[in-house]
Amino acid sequence: MTLRVTTDALALREAFTISRGSRTHAEVLRVEITRDGITGQGECVPYARYGETMHSVRAAIEGVSDSVHRADLSDLLPAGAARNAIDCALWDWRAKAEGKPVWKLAGLSEPGPVLTAYTLSLAAPEAMRDQAARNAERPLLKVKLGGGPEDTDRIAAVRDGAPDARIIVDANEGWTAGEYKTLAPVFVELGVEMVEQPFPAGDDAALADLERVLPVCADESCHDRASLEGLHAGLVAGDGAGAAGGAGRRGGRPRRAAAAGRGPRPAAGIRERHDPPGRSGAVGMKRTGEGA
Repeated sequence: MTLRVTTDALALREAFTISRGSRTHAEVLRVEITRDGITGQGECVPYARYGETMHSVRAAIEGVSDSVHRADLSDLLPAGAARNAIDCALWDWRAKAEGKPVWKLAGLSEPGPVLTAYTLSLAAPEAMRDQAARNAERPLLKVKLGGGPEDTDRIAAVRDGAPDARIIVDANEGWTAGEYKTLAPVFVELGVEMVEQPFPAGDDAALADLERVLPVCADESCHDRASLEGLHAGLVAGDGAGAAGGAGRRGGRPRRAAAAGRGPRPAAGIRERHDPPGRSGAVGMKRTGEGA
């Protein structure tokens, strides 16, 4: 039995920017667990927002025994990138060993097609209009925002560039309650359906008495079952990497999404996608990388 860790750097088509910074590559850690001639594979992208680095996550993975089992992961590692990669590799190994898909092994219903959101990087309004126009045929666009009055100009520009697309937005903790009150009604008029994580995670209580004309989805505010208690957002972002592959942050089994508190459930499961050249969908991530 062996556990092997390798690294890879996937070049993005263009610089990807959110309110916390920019990047041109997705640095990936890949895990292979080989037993009885069968190799299970998993991967992760360490997330600086939670103090993870390539070095720290690799060290955590390499500190786990080759004979590790899924039942032990929650005791061996905290929820995060390292546990996600190992967990996914163990699921993959079991699926190959038993000749069954993971959804059957997990006792879930057979999955169907899922609508994915294509993410537009934070930029000046004119540049975001160009991004939207290049992707106007996509049914659902997720727009990164930075806070401040220019966010209105950004959404207006995106709507102009992609008049028929559905739009959701992600502030990446960049708004204040005052900005929500100002921007949300305008965004609703522009056809925006949801804002993800508008406030810093520690300020989630600001939602308690806020009239939410625009539905709010939690991301950084919700990492595990315990953080569902007292959560004020009406939606929770479903995120396989953030859930430690199903053993951690947001549930005990793989699942598409979880809902908590007030507000409607999304009409479709939403996943982000940023495609590097030649690897369509290989960097499909929210926490799996840029940290949406």
